[in-house]
Amino acid sequence: MLIRDFTPADQAELRHVFMSSVHELARNFYTRDQLDAWAPHAHDEQQWADRISALCPFVAVVDDQLAGYADLQASGHIDHFFVAARFSGRGIGSALMEHIHQAATRRGIPELSACVSLAAESFFSRHGFSVARRQSAIVNGISLDNALMTKRLLSGSSFGPA
Repeated sequence: MLIRDFTPADQAELRHVFMSSVHELARNFYTRDQLDAWAPHAHDEQQWADRISALCPFVAVVDDQLAGYADLQASGHIDHFFVAARFSGRGIGSALMEHIHQAATRRGIPELSACVSLAAESFFSRHGFSVARRQSAIVNGISLDNALMTKRLLSGSSFGPA
């Protein structure tokens, strides 16, 4: 597995990763209407390209296929963190999380945060995040429950909770 920086050529394939992750891995946590609101099949390609370019994510590549991606903003916020369903359970998410921790340490970011779906909450918990608050987001007119999760990083350590 290789984790590298995003390139504009990744945009379309990252959309497939996103759709697969939402519609397959989160399907036991949300209704069909919620999944369709979160990740609609019809979308504006330019809007997606602009959004993913602004996030500038890290991309996990396995056998020349994009397996997952995640970003780290200057504030320490993780906006997108998705693994394609066919790569689930193969350590892709953990490798991306380790990469985020290393990047945060290099950048001097003391705390990570993410608005985490119900499907991903246990993964983030296993990686030392805790629920700061439960919330609902309105996405395309539909309410989606999630949790704001945070993790204080140890000074000089890339992967341990404070």
